[in-house]
Amino acid sequence: MKPLNQNKKQELEGQEEYSMMDFAPYPFERLNELIKEIKPKKDVIKLTIGEPQFDTPKNIQDELINNAYLLNKYPASGGESYLIDSQIGFIKRRFNVDIAKEQIIPTFGTRECLFNFPTFVFGVLKDKKNKTMAFPNPFYQIYEGSAIASGANIIYMNLDSTNDYKPHLDEKDLKKVDLVILNSPNNPTGRILSKSDLESWVKLALQYDFIVLNDECYSEIYEDSKPHSILEACISASNIGFKNVLCINSISKRSSAPGLRSGFIAGDAQILRPYRLYRTYIGVACPIPLQKAAVVAWSDDKSPEIFRKKYIKNLAYAREILEVDVSPYTFYVWLKVNDDLEFTKKLYENEGILVLPGRFLGRKGAGSGNIRLALVYEENIIVDVLERLKKWI
Repeated sequence: MKPLNQNKKQELEGQEEYSMMDFAPYPFERLNELIKEIKPKKDVIKLTIGEPQFDTPKNIQDELINNAYLLNKYPASGGESYLIDSQIGFIKRRFNVDIAKEQIIPTFGTRECLFNFPTFVFGVLKDKKNKTMAFPNPFYQIYEGSAIASGANIIYMNLDSTNDYKPHLDEKDLKKVDLVILNSPNNPTGRILSKSDLESWVKLALQYDFIVLNDECYSEIYEDSKPHSILEACISASNIGFKNVLCINSISKRSSAPGLRSGFIAGDAQILRPYRLYRTYIGVACPIPLQKAAVVAWSDDKSPEIFRKKYIKNLAYAREILEVDVSPYTFYVWLKVNDDLEFTKKLYENEGILVLPGRFLGRKGAGSGNIRLALVYEENIIVDVLERLKKWI
C-alpha cells in the first residue's frame, strides 16, 4: 500500500483525490486533525458517531455471561445453526420474507462484510480488467475503501436536492457497473428508497446483470411506517430467488449492541455459496458466546421497540428546538450550515459539542455545507445539547 500523501488542507476541505491503494483517512481522523489545536470551554459531548449510548438489554448480557465457558470452542466459519435460525426468524417477522439457510450468512457485524464482499466479487466472481463499483455520495467510508482494495473504478452516485437524495445511474454507467451498493435508510441523509424504488433497482440488476447490495443497518430506526428491505422488493418484482440481489443488516443499532458484532448478508444463494467458502479463509467467525447472545438479540422484538421510541422522542426534540426538517428514518440530523468546517470548530470551542462535518463523508464536494448529529443519548442530554447548539445556527 502506498503511504498517504494528500495535502492536509485538501483533506480537510474535501478536495482530495485518492488513487489506487491510497486509502483516505477515516472521517474521525480528519475531525481530530481539524480540532487538534482547539481547547473547548465546556465539557465535551460527542455527537459524531452512530453508537447507541443506551445499555445493552440485560437478557443479552446474561446470555453472553452464561455462555462464556464456550470460549474453548472454535466457532463454525459459516455461523452456528441456531444463530442462522434466529436471523431467518427476524427476516420473516420483520419483512414477511421466507429465506432458506443457503440464502444467508452470519457476519461479524457488517463492516467486515462490506469490505470483503467487494474484494470477493472482483477477485473471484468477476474476472475482468475494468472492474466498476457504484455507491451513494456522501457515504459510509467502508464502501470506498473496499473499492480501492479491490482495484475497482468508482462511480459516485451523488445525493442532493436535484435527485431527492436518491442514487441514480445513467445508461452508460449501468452497462459497465459490476456492483452497486445502496444504503436505505441512508447514512447520513436519513432518506429511504421506497419499495417501488427498490423494485426498480432489482429489475436493473437483472437487466444489466450487475450485483446490487443494500445496506439496511438502519432499518429498525423509524417513526411510523417501516422501511422496506430489498428482499421484499425482489418478491414483488417476481425475483423470488433473489438473483443478483443481496442485503445486509445488524443488531448494532436495533439492540444497542454494537460491540456484539452480529450481522448477516442474505439473498442470492448462487453468490453466497462461493462467498461462504471464501470467508473460511478470512477468519471472521464470531465467537460462540457472542453468537449465543446474538440469538437472544435477533429473537427479541421488545427491547428494540424501547430504543426506537427513544429515538422518536429525540427526533421530535430536534424538529422542535432546531426548527428544521428531520427524516423519520434515522437517529441522525443532517443539518445545513454555511460552512461545515468553521461551524464544527466554533461549536466545539464554545460549547464542547463535537459534530461531524458533512464533507468528511463525501467526495467532490458532496456533503459540504452540512453537519451530521447523532442523537444517541437519553432525552435530557439531547435536549440540553440541542438548546445550546441552536444558538449557533
